[in-house]
Amino acid sequence: MEAVFFILFGAVAVGASIMVVTRRHPLSSALYLLMALFSVAALFVLRQAHFLAAIQLILYAGAVIVLFIFVIMLINVPEERLPSERMTAMRVLGVAAAGILILESALLARRFAMPQPPVAEVGTVEAVGIALFTDYLLAFEITSVLLLAAVIGAISLAKKKI
Repeated sequence: MEAVFFILFGAVAVGASIMVVTRRHPLSSALYLLMALFSVAALFVLRQAHFLAAIQLILYAGAVIVLFIFVIMLINVPEERLPSERMTAMRVLGVAAAGILILESALLARRFAMPQPPVAEVGTVEAVGIALFTDYLLAFEITSVLLLAAVIGAISLAKKKI
């Protein structure tokens, strides 16, 4: 039964992700992104990574999507100013090249797949905390400095407009 749910949520995630990049209207793309993030959270739950699923829902599906929708509504681009979509030979060639790249990546990932750790040790608060503050400490600190710089830049830009 778990395999059926995995295939179902995986198909929903892939389908919604394809819809994100193929929709013309930005608000519908944001809503499809929300659907994709919910299905990824469901996949985390199936893997017994409840902490990661909660973070996925709270951080991405909650905060980031609300920010995206807020910016889309704030910009409010009229329908006639949205870019028109035309099927060209380059677009068809790009889709074919992307499909071949995805197929090759899947074959390479299958060939060089590393053994997976037990499910109980992945996605728990303890496992995420240990990985975050041992193996990924430098990346964590660099990300925090970048976010601090972004906040300072946003404040300075906002002060100039007032």
